[in-house]
Amino acid sequence: MKHIVAGIIAHVDAGKTTLSESLLYRAGELRKLGRVDNGDAFLDSDDLEKKHGITIFSHQANLHYHNLDLTLLDTPGHVDFASQTEAVLSVLDYAILVISATDGIQGHTRTLWRLLERYHVPTFVFVNKMDMDRADKQQVLDQLQTVFSQGCIDFSTGKTELSDDANEEIAMRNDTVLESFLDIGNLDEDTVQQMIKRREVFPCYFGAALKVAGIDPFLDGIERWTSETEVKPDFAARVFKISHDEKGERLTWVRVTGGTLATKAILLEDQKANQLRVYDGAKFTVQQNITDGGVCAITGLTGTYPGQGLGDEADGATPSIQPVLNYALDPKGQDIHVCLTALRQLEDEDPQLHVSWSSHLQEIRVQIMGEIQLEILQQILLEQFNLDVGFGEGSILYKETITQPVEGVGHFEPLRHYSEVHLLLQPAPKGSSLTFDTQCALDVLGKNWQHQVLTNLRSKEHLGVLVGAPITDMQITLVGGKASNVHSVGGDFREATWRAVRQGLMMLKERGGCQLLEPWYQFRLEVGQDQVGRAMNDIQKMSGSFDTPEMTSNDDGALTTLTGVAPVSEMQDYAQEVRAYTHGKGQLECVICGYQACHNADEVIEKLKYNPTSDLENTPDSVFCAHGAGYPVSWDEVPRMAHVEYTYSLDTLKNK
Repeated sequence: MKHIVAGIIAHVDAGKTTLSESLLYRAGELRKLGRVDNGDAFLDSDDLEKKHGITIFSHQANLHYHNLDLTLLDTPGHVDFASQTEAVLSVLDYAILVISATDGIQGHTRTLWRLLERYHVPTFVFVNKMDMDRADKQQVLDQLQTVFSQGCIDFSTGKTELSDDANEEIAMRNDTVLESFLDIGNLDEDTVQQMIKRREVFPCYFGAALKVAGIDPFLDGIERWTSETEVKPDFAARVFKISHDEKGERLTWVRVTGGTLATKAILLEDQKANQLRVYDGAKFTVQQNITDGGVCAITGLTGTYPGQGLGDEADGATPSIQPVLNYALDPKGQDIHVCLTALRQLEDEDPQLHVSWSSHLQEIRVQIMGEIQLEILQQILLEQFNLDVGFGEGSILYKETITQPVEGVGHFEPLRHYSEVHLLLQPAPKGSSLTFDTQCALDVLGKNWQHQVLTNLRSKEHLGVLVGAPITDMQITLVGGKASNVHSVGGDFREATWRAVRQGLMMLKERGGCQLLEPWYQFRLEVGQDQVGRAMNDIQKMSGSFDTPEMTSNDDGALTTLTGVAPVSEMQDYAQEVRAYTHGKGQLECVICGYQACHNADEVIEKLKYNPTSDLENTPDSVFCAHGAGYPVSWDEVPRMAHVEYTYSLDTLKNK
């Protein structure tokens, strides 16, 4: 039997969970159909999901259809929970992208498509709600081919075989296949399967999940046109989710990508897989072994995280979806440390929550995607942890980067301790985050000390010196240092390493080599032609830019579409204005397109008044020793007093 793991993804309200319900029903796994709006959907089993009528957490279900053993992973549709969806993509054989026939491709649908490209996930498209009056099959198909790929091809045209037109369209997606097709006049099944696997072709099906229309042809298509993923011979698995059950037990969800996972197997240091649970909705069965391709939740593991590789599986890529808003917790009289413990557990489940604790300010801050996620977070804290808390006004989550290279130095030499570290800080490509390397000879700094430096670089979030925001898009390379055979210990190199990063950033700040970044939206704004002038003026006031306007029309008359980019800080509340001045007929779609230079950096820096030398947890200063006692040295004096000569001169750095 063919075993496939498929994830169902969609823009919110496209009918994703309803499709899951219909697939399970037609496969005989459910006796009756549940409904999201009735709160009895099989996969939306959490109380919060029933209350809000949306999927908040990813869920697993299993079905058998003819020769197909299909594991379904239902994912959140709302943009605020997109990080959970992204984590699931790394373990899929195939994705099922659900499109609403009446709404077409939405802003978040575009984001999902980019994620599918990033993770190279072969994709089936199910166009839902075809029973609605405004549904136009050809219009949706044309949009899919224009916006996504010409490989989006209607596979629902034939009863048992693809139509001649579909075969020809498929063949045209690959020159070699087309040549063969013209010679022999047909396509064999394996060729089509491989083209789908290579993301050259995206089979499209049409139906109405709520009425179970088009479900059987879609199941037939998945059975016929999918192929199993080649697996590794030795044990390998990838983590895609962390959760806690109703008793508080920690669950590590994995897809086994090679070999066999057995109960009591040692997976991390001395940690064993105590129990292997295969979930089906809210219920689970315990199994002794999970073979390659299987999905399960493991009890007994701590310290695991989404994207982590186990056994022969490497860690996955750094998530591309990052939070852009920052909120301070209002404990409302609750014990702040109890709140921190609860939030740490939720951060364990969703690392993108980024909980930060300032012992100096006695303040907790969380980083999130939007207001819906914040509302859900408050309810989880109340219902799961009995914590009635609030959050202050949200602020934009800034980041910092550098535009010039610099050699930073950190020295840590209290009495009976010694370490000096030289780090080359260099600008890195946009979106590359932080990368670490060493170009230091072993006779200069031993292997053990170099390992200490690299480990300590990875062990904390490095903050910039403009507003104290996280540093990104920077390469840090160990280029020199010094240890003492008598006095150096590992902790010394932690201190020297962190100080070297900050000292280098302070040097760059003096030279104008630090840059403040902010999140930007890619937007699509649709307004009436008589409102275009107002829209253009608004975008320019928001420091945004737009491409040449496109003219279209619908039942309400002539429309103009503006596409472009604008800062999140300026545009995040603009949708309400659009609805007001277009009398509800305008439409604004916004998706995060990453971080760019802050449009009002000087104003933000002045407002936040961050003092990097007063941030004692991230000090740029060093400690030297004289006359048997350690004493602090200001960051700007460190180069003059360093014990190791600089690897790079200022002129050399200018040419790097």
